[in-house]
Amino acid sequence: MARIKMVIDGIEIEAREEATVLEAAREAGIYIPNLCADPDLEPFGACRLCLVEVDGEDGLPTACTLPVAAGMVVRTETDRINAIRRRIIQLLMSDHPSDCLLCPKNQRCELQKVAAYLGVGDQPYRRLERASVIDSSNPFFVRDSSLCILCGKCVRVCAEVQGRRALEIQHEGRFSKIIPTGGDKPIADSICESCGQCVVKCPTGAIVPKKFDFPSKAVKSICPYCGVGCGIVLEVRGDNLIGARGDADNRVNNGSLCVKGRFGLDYVNHAQRLTTPLIRRDGKLEPATWDEALDLVTGKFARYRGKEIGVLASAKCSNEENYLIQKFGRAVLGTQHIDHCARLCHASTVAGLGLSFGSGAMTNSIEEIRGADCILAIGTDTTATHPVIGLEVRRAVREGTQLIVANPREIDLCGIAQTWIRHRPGSDVALLMGMMRVIVDEGLADTAFIKRRCENFEAFKRSLKFFDLDFVERTTGVPRSMLSEAARLYATRKPGSILYAMGITQHSHGTDNVLAIANLAMLTGNVGKPSSGVNALRGQNNVQGACDMGALPNVYPGYQRVDDPKIRKKFEQAWNRSLPARPGLTLTEIFQAAAEKEIKALYLVGENPMLSDPDIHHVAEALRQLEFFVVQDIFLTETARLAHVVLPSVTFAEKEGTFTNTERRVQRIHQAIEPVGDARPDWWITCQIARRMNGRGFDFDHPRQIMAEIAKLTPSYGGITYARLEKGGLQWPCPTKNHPGTPILHTQQFARGKGKFIPLTYQAPAELPDEEYPLILTTARNLYQYHTGTMSRKVQGINVLHGEERVEVNPQDAKAHGIQDGEMIRLVSRRGDLAVKAKVTPVSPPGVVSMSFHFSETPANVLTNSALDPVAKIPELKFCAVRKEVLVAGQKKKKGVRGAARKKQTVAK
Repeated sequence: MARIKMVIDGIEIEAREEATVLEAAREAGIYIPNLCADPDLEPFGACRLCLVEVDGEDGLPTACTLPVAAGMVVRTETDRINAIRRRIIQLLMSDHPSDCLLCPKNQRCELQKVAAYLGVGDQPYRRLERASVIDSSNPFFVRDSSLCILCGKCVRVCAEVQGRRALEIQHEGRFSKIIPTGGDKPIADSICESCGQCVVKCPTGAIVPKKFDFPSKAVKSICPYCGVGCGIVLEVRGDNLIGARGDADNRVNNGSLCVKGRFGLDYVNHAQRLTTPLIRRDGKLEPATWDEALDLVTGKFARYRGKEIGVLASAKCSNEENYLIQKFGRAVLGTQHIDHCARLCHASTVAGLGLSFGSGAMTNSIEEIRGADCILAIGTDTTATHPVIGLEVRRAVREGTQLIVANPREIDLCGIAQTWIRHRPGSDVALLMGMMRVIVDEGLADTAFIKRRCENFEAFKRSLKFFDLDFVERTTGVPRSMLSEAARLYATRKPGSILYAMGITQHSHGTDNVLAIANLAMLTGNVGKPSSGVNALRGQNNVQGACDMGALPNVYPGYQRVDDPKIRKKFEQAWNRSLPARPGLTLTEIFQAAAEKEIKALYLVGENPMLSDPDIHHVAEALRQLEFFVVQDIFLTETARLAHVVLPSVTFAEKEGTFTNTERRVQRIHQAIEPVGDARPDWWITCQIARRMNGRGFDFDHPRQIMAEIAKLTPSYGGITYARLEKGGLQWPCPTKNHPGTPILHTQQFARGKGKFIPLTYQAPAELPDEEYPLILTTARNLYQYHTGTMSRKVQGINVLHGEERVEVNPQDAKAHGIQDGEMIRLVSRRGDLAVKAKVTPVSPPGVVSMSFHFSETPANVLTNSALDPVAKIPELKFCAVRKEVLVAGQKKKKGVRGAARKKQTVAK
């Protein structure tokens, strides 16, 4: 990056060649008053406060729009300039309320700061009365038009950073005002996503949070919601978490946050937090001491053989905690029946990319997305499920990237896509193989990459004969012309990046879907290069890390196979005990084994299968068959209510540790407040149970020590230490202490050596619609709520924005089935039924209804199918057959679930 020399206020400085004068001054520590400039926004020059004098130039240019030049001499402080600045401030204040002490932005107001800097006190201009229009419709912030100075920051950040354009400037001159785009209406009725970017950027009190208190300290950490892994700064007062802001120094999000990351942390100090252990006595969960609970747990666990006990770890827990949970299961309980919720989301990714590439993880980095020339987003509602990655996609499109969206639902990204492919649910393999047939037939394949880097291409090429475009069009419902256009676009606009999520993985053929994506990337040479790759977007904050730590039945930490004798010997020596030689049961198989009374005890940490798993009736019956069931969580979830013992754990804000985000970046979380009540960190609880069962190697005093053990045994984490992470996250593989981390996988060769093309055939979903069940149900997720609502539904403001579930019904189906918008209807599958309000909308295609599983009142997973992918053992959550029934009078007052899930939730005493 070239630098030039220039002079500002008599001081010679060096500046970036592409900088503005204002940026150069900031970097040199020289203050130039301004109100509309921001490092995250394009130069605007609206407030005119940053006027400067430049030798050899007439006029007074604005420093925020003036590029630097070698030898430039600039003066920022002259009588002439400051007189103009004072006049500007006086004019701004002539119709601005003067009661600063009562303003919610007092002591944080940029207008106040500039006025004080310039010594503005007297008001020579007649005060103008400007009507105050207060909009408090949003649950998190208030807009007061009387405090607005029309700097435009809110409008610009919404357009330039958020990519939403939810605000606009109406009229001109003194009649100008900022309103929601499309009309002067409450912000709650607009397309605003409540991200809070405008709140952060507003220099005055025109947009302020409804809840604000001055923090006594600020602690950097990582957002506990989705797998993006945004850096956040926790604001603390006493032992209360009072706010959060984006960490501008974090490379993942550069200060941006979604609504949940900025406003969704009230659950940390929620009154319903578990604060003491609970033991079931006479059928009721009652408070107990830690000694009572731990003695009961260890005494009961000691009665069972390894094959009789299951362990379910947590994608919400830290790496250190997941490592200990699987170590406890293997080294103390003697079981390989260890899994976690990745089985329900990206088990297909781990299996499929492992076969094709040798590594089942996102190949590239989040910050590279904006550099792609083409993005194929398939099976992902990115702006809802991974909002900050969604910002990167929006930015890329604004900068010229061609976006292909393949999704049965009309998601937000469809509005900015070059091509939207609306294929039938479950037809992904046919769609992708059809695209590859076009690429091969038209000579668009990257033959040099295939020859040099891949194998088994000829076998794969032969399998394409089963995917002629007539078959593909019949199967997918996509016109062949559109399919061909998308194929050409992806093959020719390089680099090309593929983003996918659970719309690909949660199928009975999910592994085939992932293999097809891997085939497509290799066919076009879009692997191992910047801004390319196969980028699986992981769902929860540490689901990647839980997999990395070996919370799976077939691998130790670092994906080292349990059935490899050399690997097993390595861990036996490290843990000082013999270990089972065969892989254990998966999560879905553990519940089946519990139902058959083969699994008799279960240790479940931080998950809620009574809402998240398919066919909830079956899950409930399986849990009731357990002789002993221990749940470790922060709230008394629907699942915890069935337990014999409940152990209270802490949130991310009450402990130390690390999370690994979707791009394989290991990042530090820091303790900001003391644990509530008698709750304890999960790592401490697991260590206590292990030590009381005479387990060796659990004498840890701090998670730093656990990470040191992880690094010794896990080659991909070998160079990761807390000291290094304090300087920023590291992406694995990071094998040594001087290794910089790996932003891009497979740059020289694939992890398995050569990438392997896999021939595929089309497999239909396990359960197709018929006369009895004519509709397809597919599950989705929502921007505002998260997973089973354990955290997000404890936040009042989020519940205001999205407080109930409504099933999407296409207008054609609504007319055919006599469904009115807002009407309570009953959906029925072969496994259960529920009552839910209908939302008549073209977002879901004809023949398809869609709803999320966030709400216990409308638990979508009573309907879903537990049919498994034969390789990954992931259930088909994205496709099942349902019908609509008339809801008779009085039924809507019930919980909405019939059959097993409506039985009283009790367990054997």
